[in-house]
Amino acid sequence: MYWESIRERRGNLPFRYAVLDFDGTVSLIREGWQQIMVPYFTEELAATPEGRRLPQEALERQAREMVFLHTGKQTIYQCIALGEEITRMGGEPQSPQAYKDEYLRRLLQRIENRLKGLRKGTIDPATLTVPGTYDLLDMLVREGVTPFLASGTDEEDVLREASLLGLTKYFGVHIYGAQTDYRTFSKKMVIERMIRMNGLSGEELLGFGDGYVEIENVREVGGYAVGVASNEAERKGIDAWKRERLIRAGADAIIPDYGQIGELERRLFGK
Repeated sequence: MYWESIRERRGNLPFRYAVLDFDGTVSLIREGWQQIMVPYFTEELAATPEGRRLPQEALERQAREMVFLHTGKQTIYQCIALGEEITRMGGEPQSPQAYKDEYLRRLLQRIENRLKGLRKGTIDPATLTVPGTYDLLDMLVREGVTPFLASGTDEEDVLREASLLGLTKYFGVHIYGAQTDYRTFSKKMVIERMIRMNGLSGEELLGFGDGYVEIENVREVGGYAVGVASNEAERKGIDAWKRERLIRAGADAIIPDYGQIGELERRLFGK
């Protein structure tokens, strides 16, 4: 089954705007970031007084849940949560920025060759996107829907990576990411500003995301939230762990990717 309907759409106004997450929803440049962050956070939890008494499996579950609950927010929020948990477990945390810097250092080691390959033209950008991404964006434009890109990744990185993937032309100036002062940006702020400046009804907003935050934010304003349970490593099929948590976040429908664009267009636009 390609399309899993969780609940029917509320209202029947046509979609006018769409907000898309970046990593795991369109881009796979950072595929495997969870395999960097979860073990790193597990290490930090294990170094606390309480953590030294807990089994490794319990610490990994704790780190994984913490990471996913904040997926879609700026990375700094995951690092803030880590510091709070370390305090609760009897440890003395570093600053959230120190945790973020170390995570990004480890992540860059994983993705550096991908970035180099895209810059040199030795890697096809399509292989580092969720299948059907370009078809999805072409469809949205064809249907008169204005797409916005909103990411918890630092904005300068999102702009650079979106350009490497050839996505900038679809979003124009509507690419938003994490700021140095994290309190000045959130996906919720982007959505609220989009609605206010364009006089939107919530039901005219369509959302795509593979994390908790964007699903909740779209649902909160009455929009239709499509959970993208992308299997990032294999680029096919459903990631069952993502699916379960996207449903828990309130996704209206679940898809694995955008590979069946005809089915997607029929479901969303009645074509």
